[in-house]
Amino acid sequence: MDQAQDTAGLVLAAGSGSRYGYPKILAPGFLDAALTALQGAGLTRISVVTGATRVKLPKGIDEVFCPSWDRGMGASLRAGLQSASGQGKRVLVHVVDCPDINARVVTRVLSQDHTLPARAVFEGRPGHPVVLPQRYVAELLSVLDDEAGAGRFLKGLPDLQRIECSDLASGHDIDFQATAVPDFATGIGNPYSRP
Repeated sequence: MDQAQDTAGLVLAAGSGSRYGYPKILAPGFLDAALTALQGAGLTRISVVTGATRVKLPKGIDEVFCPSWDRGMGASLRAGLQSASGQGKRVLVHVVDCPDINARVVTRVLSQDHTLPARAVFEGRPGHPVVLPQRYVAELLSVLDDEAGAGRFLKGLPDLQRIECSDLASGHDIDFQATAVPDFATGIGNPYSRP
């Protein structure tokens, strides 16, 4: 089976965006960019984890509502991973606030050894997406901290594949509003995009 077809996709978008000024799921182009990246890489089972704000999602995209979203990214990750349990052999986790991540980044991370976890890195800096074979999900859920998320768990995995993607995107998460909101879908005016 195609690796993308056998992977459940999650977009974490539950936060309130306190530094950004409003929930980033509402930021123009952010959610569309995340969904386009996953769909462009061939994923067909995609869920968006919501919390502070719920939005109407495109047809074929599932919502996972996290009522404890305010406890931290780990809480929304837990809700998403629990919903993806048994859906395919792997789970790909992405975040809504990295809008220059494109399908090429997702495809590169997906194309690695499918039996091992993989994470995009950008000039060595850990980023998203992250791909976890299902056998790692239960282990992560048993140690997942609501506030800290999965960073410590991933850092401690000796078999984590770190996939350099800085030639395809910056991988920066956007915490503050820019003066002009670029069109992330086309790359026009996107200061975070690389050709």
